[in-house]
Amino acid sequence: MRRDLALTGAARQMERPVRSIACLVFVAFLGLAFWAGAAWIAEVIMRTYGQSF
Repeated sequence: MRRDLALTGAARQMERPVRSIACLVFVAFLGLAFWAGAAWIAEVIMRTYGQSF
């Protein structure tokens, strides 16, 4: 491998789209986990107050 190729950062630019896709997948996973938790909390609250009336 040529030394100047590694020092100029040209090798790093090839992995950038993979990092972008991984970041989008991670953000989508966080969003899904947030809404699943919100739905679970809402279900617990509705179940708790529904039985008390």
